[in-house]
Amino acid sequence: MHRRKIQGVAMKIMVNGQERSLDAPVSVAALLDELGMTGKRVAVEVNQEIVPRSRHGEFKLNDSDRIEVVFAIGGG
Repeated sequence: MHRRKIQGVAMKIMVNGQERSLDAPVSVAALLDELGMTGKRVAVEVNQEIVPRSRHGEFKLNDSDRIEVVFAIGGG
């Protein structure tokens, strides 16, 4: 998997229960891009708080953050 390098200080976060190392600072949008989820209908929670899609680009992640990313499923 090709990983886009984001310049900064190394940090560790948990994404869906798995530890990941990233270079800080990184936004939710950049994380989604790295995970191959850009443009997909997902819900993101950081430390048990939902991050609205409108804030993904500005919301910066910090060392030790716990992120849950779930796919939004539509139904009838």
